[in-house]
Amino acid sequence: MSDITILGGGVAGLAMAAELSGRGAAVTVVDPAGPVGAHACSWWAGGMLAPECEGVLTEPEVVRQGRKAAEWWAGQGAEVVRNGTLVVALGRDQRELASFARRAEGVASLDRDGLKALEPHLAEHFDRALFIESEAHLDPRASLTGLQARLEGRGVRFVTEPSPSGQVIDCRGLAARDALPDLRGVKGEMLVVRCPDVTLSRPVRLLHPRFPLYIVPRPDHVFMLGATQIESGERGRASLRSVMELMNAAYALHPAFGEAELLEIGVDARPAFPDNQPRLRQGADRLYANGLFRHGFLLAPTLARMAADWLLDNRTPEVWFEDHCER
Repeated sequence: MSDITILGGGVAGLAMAAELSGRGAAVTVVDPAGPVGAHACSWWAGGMLAPECEGVLTEPEVVRQGRKAAEWWAGQGAEVVRNGTLVVALGRDQRELASFARRAEGVASLDRDGLKALEPHLAEHFDRALFIESEAHLDPRASLTGLQARLEGRGVRFVTEPSPSGQVIDCRGLAARDALPDLRGVKGEMLVVRCPDVTLSRPVRLLHPRFPLYIVPRPDHVFMLGATQIESGERGRASLRSVMELMNAAYALHPAFGEAELLEIGVDARPAFPDNQPRLRQGADRLYANGLFRHGFLLAPTLARMAADWLLDNRTPEVWFEDHCER
């Protein structure tokens, strides 16, 4: 099998194209909206490659597979920053830190001096933190556009009009609900701000029982603040309450965020199955790759690798695979 058509040019589709073309397949990516951009859910991602943090709330397989993501993205030319993750909590939520430390692996506890050595601005307001050294992050937009350019240079075709040939892989995200009735949307809202008075070198997670926050640094004192998690397939409307909660949480992390310049408000809905784990689902006429939930950059490489194993080498994926047709 050498001719493969991929429907959808977000993180799942691009990762799939990278893995398959890297193994010699002739790949065409079809996306009616054109080059990767704001129409893709992954455009609004935080870009955290943080399997240990995610393992606090998800299944062990997500952690195991997610640990492979940083190497895969680096191998695709993405700039992967390996500065780890910091986790902090406000005074009234200190018990959340202890609970988090019990449920995550590879966690080191920091006092104020330890925190100051990593993030001096946070040490002004926190005297305890957790540090997961093994984790990493990337800039989602730069990584997606860079990967698409790399694929074009490799000979992968990008078109807007569908004319599928050969094997079809459906990576359309929520648009695939016409064929995947158990797929649902989980809405996420995020902010992008510029705050010259704060410097961070790594993602920071602020634990909170009602609205936890993560902040991911970008160049030039730009920060991505996210993200809400609402059971809704709505893709185009950020609520005032959600934006206020994100702003309040950022201000609680460091008061200088109160003077930050608001650059962007983003919203989209993540595709998710009932257990919030992804699926490769073999149908009668195509292979579906979907349900990445909040783990797009973390798990898209694994889905792509397993799809390539299945289609090119006839190896049954070890996890998240369903064959719904006779072969």
